[in-house]
Parts: sequence; structure tokens; C-alpha cells
Amino acid sequence: MNWSLPEYPWPKGKRAAACFSIDVDADAPYLWATRAGRPDTIAVPEHRSYGMRRGMARLVDLLDRLDLKASFFVPGIVAETHPDLLPGLVVRGHEVALHGYMHELVNDISDQQFTEALERSIDLFVAQTGERPVGFRSPAWEMTPHMLAELDRLNLWDSSLMGDDVPYTVQNITEIPVRWDIDDAIYFKFLGGGEAPPRSHLEVGAQWQSEAAAALRHHTLFMMTVHDWICTRPARLEMLEALWRPIVENDAFWCATCGDLAVHHKMTRGLAQNDQEFLR
Repeated sequence: MNWSLPEYPWPKGKRAAACFSIDVDADAPYLWATRAGRPDTIAVPEHRSYGMRRGMARLVDLLDRLDLKASFFVPGIVAETHPDLLPGLVVRGHEVALHGYMHELVNDISDQQFTEALERSIDLFVAQTGERPVGFRSPAWEMTPHMLAELDRLNLWDSSLMGDDVPYTVQNITEIPVRWDIDDAIYFKFLGGGEAPPRSHLEVGAQWQSEAAAALRHHTLFMMTVHDWICTRPARLEMLEALWRPIVENDAFWCATCGDLAVHHKMTRGLAQNDQEFLR
């Protein structure tokens, strides 16, 4: 039990941080779920193709209007199928990071399969961008001890867990925490059948505005996650612009990518450790 709540050391003059992250899943989860044999129906993959066909371009244009750099987590199979995706994001100044190869679910694969998928994705990112990726987000936000050990071995930060509302450290891994309730999938993902209908974007936008305001009051991280095919319909993008424009115009917020947050956390953690050693 930790009864003390020390202030997180944001950069000078900043009272909170805000990160715009995108999981570019496209049809990778569908390909993984149907890997043993695909049905003849096409409604689900067509729904998921909206992002690559139209939504991503709209989303990146929105980020340009906001002058905001974002973190894009891309499964390897999506980058392989769309070879202009990673280079196009990098040239516009955005961060690209790992998100499995086929959006493999942790419970479906062995430790060896995870390592193979991770290394295969790294090689693909290097081939397409000329740069080695430095961050990872687990599909479905699950983690195992083996995964943490591999992230440590490969010197990757992570953004999959929810143990704090500021960057923290898990077994030597820098963790940039996420939030289910600031993820578009739980509100808007709808694939028919007996699922609950999507929520109103106006209702969700108001909720997320409240979360951003609370992050500023409590000096925490506002981490938002959207998906290429879910939150890129016109009305939802307008909601995102209304949410983020006040954030980027507020000097008290540090608008940062996950990589920026990871570097800052490692630096401040190192300074704190040095101070503790000096005081001994």
C-alpha cells in the first residue's frame, strides 16, 4: 500500500500530459481469428477496411490541423499488406510502434511464437522505415512474464498495462499506461448480431473531455486510444477535433508521443536514482 502521492515530474511548466494513440488493426484481428479457415462472408473484413480506404487519411489530416504528433501501433501483417503505411506516417513526423504480427492474442500462442512474431515485426519495420522500432503495445492489452522479459531483452518500452495513471516501471520495462474507458472500441465497435449498439459520439466526447480535465487537475496522463476503422467516421472525427483542440492549445498540457513519454520517464527515473545514491 502506497499512502504517498508524489507529484510526477512532468517537463517544466507542464501540469499533465496528453497522448493520442492509434491501434491500426485493420483486418489483422479478423485474419487471426479465422486463420484455421475463413468463411465466405465479407461484411466484417469490409467494415475493417474502412480505415485503410478512407479513415486513416482523414485521421492524419486531423492531426496535421492540430499540429499534433501521434503514436501509431501497427501489426506487422498490416504494414506488409500496405507497404506505404509506415513510411507515410514517419515522413509526417508520427511515431510507429509494434503491435504483434497478426494481432496474435496472448492466450493463443506459445512463448516461442510471441518471440518469433516480435522479431519478424521488428525486421519488417526496419526494412520499411530504415529505423528500428523502440515501442510495443500488446494486442488486446494482455501481458505475460515471458513477454516482459523479451521486451527487456530487445530494449522496448511498453504501452499495454493499467497499473498507474502516469508512466511507471514494471520489471525494468518503462510502461506508458492505457485505459479501457478512453478507448473507442468499447463504445463504438459494432459488428452486428446481438451486440449492444454503438454509443453516441456526443456522449463519449463529453466523457473524454471530463477525463482530460481531470488529468489536468490531478497532474496525470490523458492517454487516448482509437482505431483506424472505428473512430474515423466523420462525426466521430469531429468529436475528436473538439476534444483535442483545447488540449493542444493549453500550455499546461504536454502533448507527447508514447516514445517521448518513455524517454522522459527513463531520464527522470535515472535522475531520481542518482539522487537517492547521492543521499546515502
